Amino acid sequence: MKIIFARTFAIALVVILSATGLWATGADEEAPAAAADKKYVTDPTSGRVFTAPEYGGTLTHAELTMAESTDTWFHGGSVTTSLITPVLEKLSIGDWGIDREEYAWKDQSSPPWALRPALAESWEQPDSLTYVFKIRQGVHWHDKAPMNGREFDADDVEWNYHRNYGLGSGFTEPSPNSYWDTSIVESVTATDKWTVEFKLKEPSLFAIDHIIDQWAVWIYPPEVIKEHGDAKDWRNLVGTGPYELTNVVEDTSTTYTKNPDYWAYDEKYPENRLPYIDKLVGLVMPEPATRLAALRTGKLDYMGQNGDVPIRSIDQLESLQRTNPEIVLWKYLFRSNNSIGMNVNNPPFDDIRVRQAMQMALDLETVYATYYKGHGSTRPQGQIADDMKGWSTPFEEWPEEVKKFYTYDPAGAEALLDAAGYPRGADGIRFKTVLSHFSRYDETFAGLAAAYWGEIGVDVEIQVPPIPEWAAKGKSRLFEMRSTSAANRYKPSGGFPRQYVSTMSWNSSAVNDPDYDAMYEAFQKADTLEEAQRLTREANILGIERHWTVWGGEISQWNVTQPWVMGYNGEVWLGTGHQDNFFARLWIDSELKKAMGH
Repeated sequence: MKIIFARTFAIALVVILSATGLWATGADEEAPAAAADKKYVTDPTSGRVFTAPEYGGTLTHAELTMAESTDTWFHGGSVTTSLITPVLEKLSIGDWGIDREEYAWKDQSSPPWALRPALAESWEQPDSLTYVFKIRQGVHWHDKAPMNGREFDADDVEWNYHRNYGLGSGFTEPSPNSYWDTSIVESVTATDKWTVEFKLKEPSLFAIDHIIDQWAVWIYPPEVIKEHGDAKDWRNLVGTGPYELTNVVEDTSTTYTKNPDYWAYDEKYPENRLPYIDKLVGLVMPEPATRLAALRTGKLDYMGQNGDVPIRSIDQLESLQRTNPEIVLWKYLFRSNNSIGMNVNNPPFDDIRVRQAMQMALDLETVYATYYKGHGSTRPQGQIADDMKGWSTPFEEWPEEVKKFYTYDPAGAEALLDAAGYPRGADGIRFKTVLSHFSRYDETFAGLAAAYWGEIGVDVEIQVPPIPEWAAKGKSRLFEMRSTSAANRYKPSGGFPRQYVSTMSWNSSAVNDPDYDAMYEAFQKADTLEEAQRLTREANILGIERHWTVWGGEISQWNVTQPWVMGYNGEVWLGTGHQDNFFARLWIDSELKKAMGH
């Protein structure tokens, strides 16, 4: 018994240390003696050591909610794409084989140089208005009616882009999904069975990115949509991807089964055909306590950003560390979800002095040192994170007259409110307002911010409406204050901080500024990367100078894996909207899982 225990413990220790980066060997080094009968591989992208890839098993992960549809023609964003990504594919995908020091796939920027061909085998730009794609041969649709395993070809690509752009094949109206930019492409033509030509309306610096890696550019099965009118019903969904969606229990679970004829091979271990895992199960778990209990009992193998359920609470983090130190935690910064937009069209927030006062009233250093226990950053940032080199301006280079408003100064905040014409009343209150809080973000931080604002005489009521109501109020601009993001790590084509563009439905501060809109129009027409970056930096600084958003700091987040999940390095996505595609590239150490009692 002692020998068996020692061996099991040694295996578990090796895997845990290698997954956390605390132990690694070269490819030709021997594994520890206690685990000498096991085979190991060194991940060429990170240097971490894992037990060798094996096929089979089930990976279960958590989801916050379930999409209402599987058709991105109608619905975009992470909820929909999380449901479809194991099934459908794009012309491109993130390069799983890229060195993680070069790009770690831990944010949503998806730079074009980190993408690789998927359903396309290659592409080229023969002139400023033309892109030519060679379509990958040997790819087949799932063996499910009405596709019945037929070979995928260029006509499928043409038909999908016609549908989404409204450019032919019976489609005259573009998709209503705001994630599609229909202003760029003039025509899409399959010139032969394996070639598709895209013609642009005018030269565009980021056209290729819009074509291959935006949220909604998934390739759907034409016969399904011709037969049913759309692809909303999951039962009809057919793809070319590594898994088939075989069962959905509404608001409860999703089940995917391995596609035995999948075309792709592991980018890191190219002799291995994907996927490794036989079955993926997604469990809808809106309550954090339920998710933690499932992790502790081994019912969840993975929990993270791609299901919108990373650990964001320090209490949950420390609780899990105390009870289950063997579970692997992957720390990263994604963006600030603690920032707050103000409706700058209406009093009192139409006065910049009020907006500046709201910032100066927050003691972010104390909040992050105590409540968040140092996990995060209070370094002031605009809509674009300052680690997006070339696209943002670091705080040290901000105008001096702007920097001062990011220092905790309640007396200075009160002076600004007095000067703006909002003196304290007999009850000590200057004005009352409502903060519409997004339910997925940290409500405790909102409460702490409201308490600080109360100290300067601003009475803030926090309301947490259902997400559809919250979104509708934002779109119609019927809000006073609302949760928003900042320090975003966008991909270059979306690098411009569009939250402040007047025509954008998700305008988080109801901004309607001609100067800003002009910058965005110029960005869209930029013909060099340097010009696009300059305009983005200027727009970011303009938003900071006019203080359209209260900076709330950036809290760390953690993805979570069980120690038997192999091949994972803390990745978040694998290209825009590719939330679940990396599951096809992970495997389960079945021996370790069994040895740990699961």
